[in-house]
Amino acid sequence: MSSDFEGYEQDFAVLTAEITNKIARVPRLPPDEKKQVVANVEKQLEEAKELLEQMDLEVREIPPQSRGMYSNRMRSYKQEMGKLETDFKRSRIAYSDEVRNELLGDDGNSSENQLIKLREERAHLLDNTERLERSSRRLEAGYQIAVETEQIGQEMLENLSHDREKIQRARERLRETDANLGKSSRVLTGMLRR
Repeated sequence: MSSDFEGYEQDFAVLTAEITNKIARVPRLPPDEKKQVVANVEKQLEEAKELLEQMDLEVREIPPQSRGMYSNRMRSYKQEMGKLETDFKRSRIAYSDEVRNELLGDDGNSSENQLIKLREERAHLLDNTERLERSSRRLEAGYQIAVETEQIGQEMLENLSHDREKIQRARERLRETDANLGKSSRVLTGMLRR
Protein backbone atom coordinates (compact mmCIF):
# COMPACT_ATOMS: atom_id res chain seq x y z
CA MET A 1 0.00 0.00 0.00
CA SER A 2 2.78 2.46 0.88
CA SER A 3 4.49 1.51 -2.41
CA ASP A 4 1.37 2.74 -4.26
CA PHE A 5 1.51 5.94 -2.24
CA GLU A 6 5.20 6.41 -3.03
CA GLY A 7 4.50 5.83 -6.74
CA TYR A 8 1.80 8.50 -6.64
CA GLU A 9 4.23 10.75 -4.76
CA GLN A 10 6.85 10.40 -7.48
CA ASP A 11 4.29 11.07 -10.21
CA PHE A 12 3.07 14.13 -8.29
CA ALA A 13 6.63 15.46 -7.87
CA VAL A 14 7.38 15.07 -11.59
CA LEU A 15 4.07 16.65 -12.58
CA THR A 16 4.42 19.63 -10.22
CA ALA A 17 7.96 20.25 -11.44
CA GLU A 18 6.70 20.33 -15.04
CA ILE A 19 3.82 22.64 -14.08
CA THR A 20 6.16 25.00 -12.22
CA ASN A 21 8.49 25.16 -15.20
CA LYS A 22 5.64 25.91 -17.62
CA ILE A 23 4.06 28.52 -15.34
CA ALA A 24 7.37 30.38 -15.15
CA ARG A 25 7.68 30.30 -18.97
CA VAL A 26 4.17 31.57 -19.78
CA PRO A 27 4.89 35.33 -19.63
CA ARG A 28 7.89 34.98 -21.97
CA LEU A 29 6.31 32.88 -24.70
CA PRO A 30 4.89 34.08 -28.05
CA PRO A 31 1.06 34.45 -27.97
CA ASP A 32 0.12 31.30 -29.93
CA GLU A 33 2.49 29.13 -27.90
CA LYS A 34 1.16 30.69 -24.66
CA LYS A 35 -2.34 29.45 -25.44
CA GLN A 36 -1.08 25.89 -25.85
CA VAL A 37 1.01 26.04 -22.66
CA VAL A 38 -1.89 27.51 -20.64
CA ALA A 39 -4.22 24.75 -21.86
CA ASN A 40 -1.55 22.13 -21.11
CA VAL A 41 -0.99 23.48 -17.58
CA GLU A 42 -4.75 23.38 -16.93
CA LYS A 43 -4.80 19.68 -17.89
CA GLN A 44 -1.75 18.94 -15.74
CA LEU A 45 -3.28 20.73 -12.75
CA GLU A 46 -6.33 18.46 -13.10
CA GLU A 47 -4.03 15.41 -13.24
CA ALA A 48 -2.22 16.62 -10.11
CA LYS A 49 -5.56 17.00 -8.30
CA GLU A 50 -6.49 13.45 -9.29
CA LEU A 51 -3.13 12.18 -7.98
CA LEU A 52 -3.77 13.99 -4.69
CA GLU A 53 -7.16 12.29 -4.44
CA GLN A 54 -5.56 8.89 -5.07
CA MET A 55 -2.89 9.58 -2.46
CA ASP A 56 -5.59 10.67 0.00
CA LEU A 57 -7.44 7.39 -0.56
CA GLU A 58 -4.22 5.45 0.05
CA VAL A 59 -3.61 7.34 3.32
CA ARG A 60 -7.10 6.43 4.54
CA GLU A 61 -6.30 2.74 4.07
CA ILE A 62 -3.09 2.93 6.14
CA PRO A 63 -3.37 1.72 9.78
CA PRO A 64 -3.91 4.61 12.25
CA GLN A 65 -0.53 4.17 13.98
CA SER A 66 1.32 4.76 10.68
CA ARG A 67 -1.04 7.33 9.22
CA GLY A 68 0.47 10.44 10.90
CA MET A 69 3.56 10.67 8.72
CA TYR A 70 1.53 10.26 5.53
CA SER A 71 -1.06 12.80 6.67
CA ASN A 72 1.70 15.38 7.18
CA ARG A 73 3.00 14.71 3.68
CA MET A 74 -0.51 15.09 2.25
CA ARG A 75 -0.91 18.46 3.97
CA SER A 76 2.31 19.75 2.43
CA TYR A 77 1.30 18.40 -1.03
CA LYS A 78 -2.07 20.14 -0.78
CA GLN A 79 -0.32 23.39 0.17
CA GLU A 80 2.00 22.96 -2.79
CA MET A 81 -1.01 22.38 -5.06
CA GLY A 82 -2.66 25.56 -3.76
CA LYS A 83 0.51 27.53 -4.43
CA LEU A 84 0.73 26.14 -7.96
CA GLU A 85 -2.86 27.17 -8.66
CA THR A 86 -2.17 30.67 -7.28
CA ASP A 87 0.99 31.01 -9.37
CA PHE A 88 -0.92 29.83 -12.43
CA LYS A 89 -3.62 32.44 -11.85
CA ARG A 90 -0.96 35.13 -11.54
CA SER A 91 0.71 33.89 -14.70
CA ARG A 92 -2.62 33.94 -16.55
CA ILE A 93 -3.28 37.49 -15.36
CA ALA A 94 0.09 38.54 -16.72
CA TYR A 95 -0.72 36.63 -19.91
CA SER A 96 -4.14 38.34 -20.24
CA ASP A 97 -2.48 41.76 -19.70
CA GLU A 98 -0.13 41.03 -22.59
CA VAL A 99 -2.99 39.84 -24.83
CA ARG A 100 -4.94 42.99 -24.02
CA ASN A 101 -1.93 45.17 -24.85
CA GLU A 102 -1.49 43.31 -28.15
CA LEU A 103 -5.16 43.71 -29.05
CA LEU A 104 -5.21 47.42 -28.15
CA GLY A 105 -1.99 48.03 -30.02
CA ASP A 106 -0.13 49.29 -26.95
CA ASP A 107 3.39 49.22 -28.32
CA GLY A 108 5.56 51.03 -25.80
CA ASN A 109 8.83 49.30 -26.63
CA SER A 110 11.01 50.65 -23.82
CA SER A 111 8.31 50.25 -21.20
CA GLU A 112 7.51 46.80 -22.60
CA ASN A 113 11.17 45.79 -22.30
CA GLN A 114 11.20 47.03 -18.72
CA LEU A 115 7.99 45.15 -18.06
CA ILE A 116 9.44 41.97 -19.54
CA LYS A 117 12.59 42.39 -17.47
CA LEU A 118 10.52 42.96 -14.30
CA ARG A 119 8.40 39.91 -15.04
CA GLU A 120 11.49 37.79 -15.62
CA GLU A 121 12.97 39.00 -12.34
CA ARG A 122 9.66 38.35 -10.59
CA ALA A 123 9.48 34.85 -12.08
CA HIS A 124 13.05 34.22 -10.94
CA LEU A 125 12.21 35.43 -7.42
CA LEU A 126 9.08 33.27 -7.36
CA ASP A 127 11.15 30.25 -8.44
CA ASN A 128 13.66 30.88 -5.67
CA THR A 129 10.89 31.38 -3.11
CA GLU A 130 9.24 28.17 -4.21
CA ARG A 131 12.52 26.26 -3.94
CA LEU A 132 12.99 27.60 -0.42
CA GLU A 133 9.45 26.61 0.55
CA ARG A 134 9.92 23.11 -0.86
CA SER A 135 13.20 22.73 0.98
CA SER A 136 11.53 23.90 4.17
CA ARG A 137 8.71 21.40 3.72
CA ARG A 138 11.21 18.60 3.08
CA LEU A 139 13.17 19.57 6.18
CA GLU A 140 9.96 19.67 8.21
CA ALA A 141 8.93 16.25 6.90
CA GLY A 142 12.41 14.89 7.68
CA TYR A 143 12.23 16.31 11.19
CA GLN A 144 8.79 14.76 11.68
CA ILE A 145 10.11 11.37 10.57
CA ALA A 146 13.07 11.70 12.94
CA VAL A 147 10.73 12.52 15.85
CA GLU A 148 8.49 9.56 15.02
CA THR A 149 11.53 7.27 14.73
CA GLU A 150 12.79 8.50 18.10
CA GLN A 151 9.39 7.79 19.69
CA ILE A 152 9.35 4.28 18.22
CA GLY A 153 12.91 3.73 19.49
CA GLN A 154 11.93 4.84 23.00
CA GLU A 155 8.95 2.48 23.00
CA MET A 156 11.18 -0.39 21.88
CA LEU A 157 13.70 0.39 24.63
CA GLU A 158 10.92 0.43 27.23
CA ASN A 159 9.61 -2.92 25.93
CA LEU A 160 13.12 -4.40 26.04
CA SER A 161 13.56 -3.10 29.59
CA HIS A 162 10.30 -4.74 30.68
CA ASP A 163 11.31 -8.00 28.98
CA ARG A 164 14.68 -7.89 30.76
CA GLU A 165 12.95 -7.49 34.12
CA LYS A 166 10.68 -10.46 33.36
CA ILE A 167 13.65 -12.60 32.37
CA GLN A 168 15.52 -11.64 35.55
CA ARG A 169 12.47 -12.50 37.71
CA ALA A 170 12.09 -15.84 35.92
CA ARG A 171 15.79 -16.58 36.45
CA GLU A 172 15.43 -15.73 40.16
CA ARG A 173 12.43 -18.09 40.48
CA LEU A 174 14.43 -20.85 38.78
CA ARG A 175 17.24 -20.40 41.32
CA GLU A 176 14.77 -20.55 44.20
CA THR A 177 13.12 -23.64 42.70
CA ASP A 178 16.53 -25.24 42.23
CA ALA A 179 17.44 -24.49 45.86
CA ASN A 180 14.11 -25.93 47.07
CA LEU A 181 14.63 -29.05 44.96
CA GLY A 182 18.09 -29.46 46.49
CA LYS A 183 16.63 -29.23 50.02
CA SER A 184 13.84 -31.65 49.12
CA SER A 185 16.38 -34.08 47.69
CA ARG A 186 18.47 -33.95 50.88
CA VAL A 187 15.39 -34.48 53.09
CA LEU A 188 14.28 -37.46 51.00
CA THR A 189 17.79 -38.94 51.06
CA GLY A 190 17.82 -38.54 54.84
CA MET A 191 14.42 -40.19 55.17
CA LEU A 192 15.51 -43.12 52.99
CA ARG A 193 18.59 -43.74 55.15
CA ARG A 194 16.49 -43.98 58.28
